[in-house]
Amino acid sequence: METLVAARSVDHRLTRHMAAWDSAWARRLLPPVEEAAEHTKLWWAAAAVMAAGGGLPGRRAAVTGIAAMAVAELVSNGVVKKLVERRRPPEEWIPHDDVEDRPDSSSFPSGHTAAAVAFTAAVAPTLPWAGAACAVAAALVAVERVHSGAHYPSDVAAGAAIGLSVAALTRSAPRLVVRRPG
Repeated sequence: METLVAARSVDHRLTRHMAAWDSAWARRLLPPVEEAAEHTKLWWAAAAVMAAGGGLPGRRAAVTGIAAMAVAELVSNGVVKKLVERRRPPEEWIPHDDVEDRPDSSSFPSGHTAAAVAFTAAVAPTLPWAGAACAVAAALVAVERVHSGAHYPSDVAAGAAIGLSVAALTRSAPRLVVRRPG
């Protein structure tokens, strides 16, 4: 029980610290990142670029990334958020105006982060250059979710874990389906 209390305390301190982070680049960069990630627009655009310019590997990566993103959103937003009801960080912890735009759904886990990490991890083995670019964007999405007061760091970590798990499953699913019994 003490470990849980200590973890919650660290989570709360990190949330307050990250939300209070006031740098010029954060004010300039994070709001557009949040807008691009809303409704997975960023990942659909990345998939379109990969499919258009990456040949057959690009099309494969785009399809795998979109599939992983969709499953991660289903798991995080459609299942886990329904099972774990967690309030968003208190508004008084967030010293900027972004706090007014927070969703009403459960804070746990971060669906934006789950989608971002799933897409990135599914794409990276096929197109490492695209995976590297998407990893930067996914990290910015994760930071933005805490900075805006929408999530605690543990929500983002859980979203990332869901995203990684779904990406691994999505990448291995075709081999599991095609495999013939022995």
